[in-house]
Amino acid sequence: MQQLLTILLNGVTTGMIYAAFALALVLIWRSTRIVNFAQAPMAMITTYIALVVIDAGYSYWIGFAAALVSGLVLGAVIERLVVRFVDSSSHINPVILTLGLFIVIHALAAIIFGSQFRSFPAPFGLTGQTIGDLNIALTGYDVFKVVAVLVVLGLLVLLFRFTDLGLKMRASAFEPEVAKLLGVRVGRMLTLGWALAAAVGSLAGILIAGGSLVHPGYMDSIVVFGFVAAVLGGLDSPGGAVVGGLMMGIGLSFVSGYLGQDLVSFAALLILIVVLLSKPSGLFAAAVARKV
Repeated sequence: MQQLLTILLNGVTTGMIYAAFALALVLIWRSTRIVNFAQAPMAMITTYIALVVIDAGYSYWIGFAAALVSGLVLGAVIERLVVRFVDSSSHINPVILTLGLFIVIHALAAIIFGSQFRSFPAPFGLTGQTIGDLNIALTGYDVFKVVAVLVVLGLLVLLFRFTDLGLKMRASAFEPEVAKLLGVRVGRMLTLGWALAAAVGSLAGILIAGGSLVHPGYMDSIVVFGFVAAVLGGLDSPGGAVVGGLMMGIGLSFVSGYLGQDLVSFAALLILIVVLLSKPSGLFAAAVARKV
């Protein structure tokens, strides 16, 4: 019972991190129709910025805010200075660009911040609870992860379903020429999409860094697991991203707990293959998307 509960809670908290990263992928896909594989190193850079602020003597929350703001700026700058000049007539060109950015940002981070492991603080306790003879592997920081991701999910649902801005962002991504004729400033909407996605990615970077060690490659595995979570839930569904992240987190936690850590990556690949073969648009894709 103790092992089962520990594995389940660990899966939920880890799944929320996958969900945060998947939300960033869903956001940039819905607003630009691009899958950004450079999302992880971008989040890593902003996490280092937060660490620099915290090491300078400022509070965790000031560093937290600095990471989100720097994510907004970094996403906007990359879109304005790099992505905008790539021929997007083929969907593969922007994807290749993001893979190149992945390598470049990694190299820059190693040059600027170094490659050594550095400790990142957590705003809440990292000790679980004890109820009788049962140890509950749920810390204050784990609760913070869950709440943070659910808040972001709520904000994204409000943005895309109930605001004119969200409608303009989706129109700019799906039908940019028609959106221009209707007076939408498509360029600004695409920049905003990159900026917001980078900020959400920054949140994922900070959530996974809290109470552990960071280095230039600490986010690399999240690219795989977060992408699988996004595809599992559906790249057009914020709610699906969270459910997909939870399913990934819990599923891989059980694989790690009962079959061994070495099989985790294989299990993630197997899940991706099964989803792409059986339901390529995702479990929570809209009906229209499934008919295309």
